[in-house]
Amino acid sequence: MFKGIEDFIEMKAAGKKIVMITAYDFIQAGIAKEAGVDIVLVGDSLATTVQGKDNTLCATLEDMIYHAGIVKSALKDMFVACDMPFMSYQVSPEQALTNAGRILKESGVNAVKMEGGRAVAETVRRLTENGIPVIGHIGLMPQFINVLGGYKVQGKIESQIEKLVCDAKTLEKAGAFIIVLEAMPEEAALRVQRNVRIPTIGIGAGRYTDGQVLVFYDAVGMSPQKPPKFVKKFVDSRSLLVEALRTYGNEVRSGVFPADENIYK
Repeated sequence: MFKGIEDFIEMKAAGKKIVMITAYDFIQAGIAKEAGVDIVLVGDSLATTVQGKDNTLCATLEDMIYHAGIVKSALKDMFVACDMPFMSYQVSPEQALTNAGRILKESGVNAVKMEGGRAVAETVRRLTENGIPVIGHIGLMPQFINVLGGYKVQGKIESQIEKLVCDAKTLEKAGAFIIVLEAMPEEAALRVQRNVRIPTIGIGAGRYTDGQVLVFYDAVGMSPQKPPKFVKKFVDSRSLLVEALRTYGNEVRSGVFPADENIYK
């Protein structure tokens, strides 16, 4: 059954955890659906995971629409959100409205996600007033790495925690229906959690958020890089796939494949 915004609010009220995972193509989306996740996010992390870039800043609006459309085609009856890429919403609320509208119209997804706190509140308000649901994102914000000085944990001192709480409350008031909390101490995330009524989704924010999100490649162990501290690799699929292709190569070279069952008669 399709879960929507009100369902996520009710899950929070009932203490039911929300499961979110990223996906970038039709196969990954289908796997996420079979696994029973609640929300699929087409993240601008596709720049690093799919395109092999050093950061997410180079993901384009066209990239996001393309991948979001592929994912949504596999998930017509599931809630799918799409990241708004760097510089697709920062210039003005009008720019953001135009680009978010394109994402929803051309890909069919159900919501957009944008990074930032008070600075994007008016943009969030403008989008939600025009029928575009928005997921907020505070804490470590990958699009802000040049300001933050890299991928650093946020909310370690009281002033930072107070800013996180203020940003979260401002996003909620502006109309965001979920807030992603990334890379912060558990106590900071708990402070945010206690100050908003909408669900919080953690990624490296500890145990007390209303749900969790991970990057698909990290969760299934496909990435060759050492994952961040907050990642749990639930299966080492990279090793399984390498071994499968190694076996394929050996069978081709030895003549074992194709066998009789693989040949048309």
